[in-house]
Amino acid sequence: MSLAPLARIPKAELHLHIEGTLEPELAFELARRNGITLPYADTEALRKAYLFADLQSFLDLYYSLMAVLVTEDDFEALADAYLARAAEQGVRHAEIFFDPQAHAARGVAMGTVVEGLHRALARSEERHGISTKLIMCFLRDQSAESAMETLEAAKPYLDRIVGVGLDSAEVGNPASKFREVYEAAGALGLRKVAHAGEEGDPSYVWEALDLLGVERVDHGLRSLEDPALVERLVRDRIPLTLCPLSNVRLRAIDVLEEHPLVKMMDAGLLCTVNSDDPSYFGGYVGDTFHAVHEALALDHGRVRELARNSFVASFLEDDEERRARYIAEVEAYELDDISG
Repeated sequence: MSLAPLARIPKAELHLHIEGTLEPELAFELARRNGITLPYADTEALRKAYLFADLQSFLDLYYSLMAVLVTEDDFEALADAYLARAAEQGVRHAEIFFDPQAHAARGVAMGTVVEGLHRALARSEERHGISTKLIMCFLRDQSAESAMETLEAAKPYLDRIVGVGLDSAEVGNPASKFREVYEAAGALGLRKVAHAGEEGDPSYVWEALDLLGVERVDHGLRSLEDPALVERLVRDRIPLTLCPLSNVRLRAIDVLEEHPLVKMMDAGLLCTVNSDDPSYFGGYVGDTFHAVHEALALDHGRVRELARNSFVASFLEDDEERRARYIAEVEAYELDDISG
């Protein structure tokens, strides 16, 4: 099914877990290659498992399915498959999360993950027309000591990693737990982002800002609950990497029509729209643009604003000429005669 032209507006994707792009077909292919038996009869049976009651029910499947990712070739195939799909959906720049602790727990070394991903990312611009950056995430439901060990293991690969993030189960795992490792990451020159305000209340966002010093908030869905927080985010121009389809699939909101995206934009927040874990949540970033356009009656000006914001919020300070070129592509993209 072809994607509506509006959904292919040039954009950056800033909240994308590479492990969350594992489609059932690739999962079965890698399982066969690595001699792994999946507890599903076929791809359709696996797709039916993609119905989640909450964040934790998703994470349980998400981590178990990672078992098929074993070799550098597997991670290369995973990243290349995502980039091919992203290119079809208008992505021009992608800042990609990966979860090394989840792989280390299975005996897969940091080097295997980074080298495999880098093979695909290094040729992404030539093959797919997408520039890329890689962000290493810490799992917030694991210990601060494990996070610090992970940062240490990443040191030989920091020429390929631009920043650190914080993901996995939010509630009960506040950002304060990771203050020390974020300070160490900052000292190494790494950019800093963190998931906050997805399931957790606005206090989780405050901690990410004040204790971790994040430059972007991943999700930030519940920020509107605290007017002082909104004022802070607007004043400091802190971007939010919202993931509307994810919010619906994980029951953070009931239906897409109730998503606060428009209210957040009206409040002056620097909002971006992203896919999060697209294989699991029913759509890649172009699909997400189309879905919010339809559900929230976004006019073309708002669609263009979201696309422009994605480049403004990206970590392209090392190449402002590229950022300006991408934004010019957004402004030049013909929307006036495009429906859907």
